[in-house]
Amino acid sequence: MSNTVPTRVIYLLPGLGADERVFRDLLPLLDGEAHVLSWLLPEPHETLAHYAARLAERIPSEQPCLVAGVSFGGIVALEIGRLRPRARPVLISSVPSAAALPALLRLARATGIYKLIPPQLLNLFPRVGQWYFGVKGGNDYQLFKQILRDTDPTYARWAIDRLLHWNSHGIGPALRIHGTHDRVLPRGSVPVDYLIPGGTHFMILSRAEEIGRILNSLPVTPAL
Repeated sequence: MSNTVPTRVIYLLPGLGADERVFRDLLPLLDGEAHVLSWLLPEPHETLAHYAARLAERIPSEQPCLVAGVSFGGIVALEIGRLRPRARPVLISSVPSAAALPALLRLARATGIYKLIPPQLLNLFPRVGQWYFGVKGGNDYQLFKQILRDTDPTYARWAIDRLLHWNSHGIGPALRIHGTHDRVLPRGSVPVDYLIPGGTHFMILSRAEEIGRILNSLPVTPAL
């Protein structure tokens, strides 16, 4: 009987419009295998569940793993968890259910005003985005501006709509890593497993060392 320890595997999902660059400082810190699940272009009128199923095809069905998602990536990680029972979702700067969306986003959904705002708007006011997302200066700010510039508007519109109309009924449990100073998705009243003092919505970069330590400490499969 082999005593070989299985390789630790973690899949990473960036936030809305972001890509593997947001894991720039985190990836070198992670134990085992780490794979970034890059966003796919959504199909016309594609549901979030169908989109998550296409992403889940990259994860072997019987592979124990962590699926850590940042912001909108956390929501997709939860949807993947419906399809991959051995994948353990971890939410970073994200919400565990549609009921946990902040009041501002619920208002945007109710009024439909989000449909009138072009996704490229923050490109014109990057300093406003820097404050809202809690982006530090220097290299972090330069990367933030590049991500804004490179975000595909068609994808952004689709993702915002799916975020605001997410049906989280029957969603499974997840671990939460959240910052105390997240303006985009405040932690709310739902318990947080790992609360990072001073952490913002963009803490995947600014607090990568702390997040890396947490992820490395997590068992790939939950205790029975």
